[in-house]
Amino acid sequence: MAIGPADAQEATLRLLSARSATATICPSEVARMLAGDGGDWRAMMPVVHDGMDGLLAAGRIRLSWKAVPMARRAGPYRIGRVG
Repeated sequence: MAIGPADAQEATLRLLSARSATATICPSEVARMLAGDGGDWRAMMPVVHDGMDGLLAAGRIRLSWKAVPMARRAGPYRIGRVG
C-alpha cells in the first residue's frame, strides 16, 4: 500500500493534536512518522508537501516561518493549528 497525501494529512493532524494549541511542527516530523523507524523520511517529503497544500487549501492548518505567517508553502515552513 502506497503512502499518499491523505496519510500525511492524517499524521499532521495527529501530531498537532498532541501538542499545545500554539505549538507548531516541522514537516520532517510528519515525514519521519510516515517513514517509520529506519525508513527514508526524506523520500516522504514530496508526499508531505502535497498533503500540506491540501490542508492549507481546506483551511485546516496555518503555515509560518520564524513566526511570520505564510499564505502558501514556499521554502522552509512550520505547521500550526488554525485559530
